Amino acid sequence: MHVVRFSEAPSYHAPGHDKMAMVRLQGREAGPSDTAWLGVSILEPGGGTTLDTSSVEKLYLVLDGKVTMSNGADEVVLARWDSCRIAPGEGRKLFNATAQQATILLVMPLPTPPPP
Repeated sequence: MHVVRFSEAPSYHAPGHDKMAMVRLQGREAGPSDTAWLGVSILEPGGGTTLDTSSVEKLYLVLDGKVTMSNGADEVVLARWDSCRIAPGEGRKLFNATAQQATILLVMPLPTPPPP
């Protein structure tokens, strides 16, 4: 068992993310994981990401507040407990258009290790 207390979760910064506080809860520098890493992002009002693509699937769950999610063609507002899957190669932009903080959970796969 590997426990990470939220108050002790390592913070990180990603390019193209503005007015966001991000921590890793499991995986990467937060501890061992074989398949995925788990993180939480707090989006301040007006905070969010640029439109970008990734080669891996991303899973988002809004824990609190409202987050506008766009893939560059469609846009939707996600509220508490709403979730969204972004497919590999699909665009992704998050934005907090409200006057309140929003909190979102992110699950992403770890890179596949090269064959031996």
